[in-house]
Amino acid sequence: MSDNPPFIERQFLGSNRYSMNRRLVLALFCFVAYYFTQEGDLFSQESWLSGDFLFFMGLGILALSVGLMFILFLETKLEKDELLLDGLWTARRVKIKIKDMAAVKKAPYSRFYLNRPVYNLHRKGKIKFYCHGRNAVRITLKDGTPLIIGTQKPDELYQALFQAIQSKG
Repeated sequence: MSDNPPFIERQFLGSNRYSMNRRLVLALFCFVAYYFTQEGDLFSQESWLSGDFLFFMGLGILALSVGLMFILFLETKLEKDELLLDGLWTARRVKIKIKDMAAVKKAPYSRFYLNRPVYNLHRKGKIKFYCHGRNAVRITLKDGTPLIIGTQKPDELYQALFQAIQSKG
C-alpha cells in the first residue's frame, strides 16, 4: 500500500460552462426561429430551413449536451509516487513524479468566467489541465515549470499532494 492518501477526480466534457453556454444559445436560437416560422411565413415550408427542421435541430443539440455529460475529459489520479492525468481518447497519459515537485498551492484557475477545456496546453511557460470549475492547484516542478490543474476538489487534491511531497522530501 502507498503512504499517499488516495485521490481520484473525474471531470466530464459536458460540464464545461463555455461549451454548455454555446450549445444552449444555439438551441435557444433554433427554438426561437421555430417559433417565428410557425407564427409567420418567414421561410418557405419546402426549404431545408422549415420550422420542423429547426425544432428537431434544437432537440438534437439538447440531446448532445446531455450525452456529453457522460464523456470523460480529464481524470486526475494520485497513485504511489506519481500524479496521473489521463485525457480524452487520443490524449497521452501524463505522469508527474512526486519527487519532481517542489511546491504546491491552491489558487483560482483563471479570472475569466468562461474557460475552454484544455489538456496538456503548453502556453507562456505554463502547462495547463482544465475541464470545468473555478479552482486549481498550482504545482511548481523542481526545474521551475508551473503546472496548473483545474479541479472541483481543490482542498482534497492540495492535501494529498502536500502530504505526498512531505513524505517523499
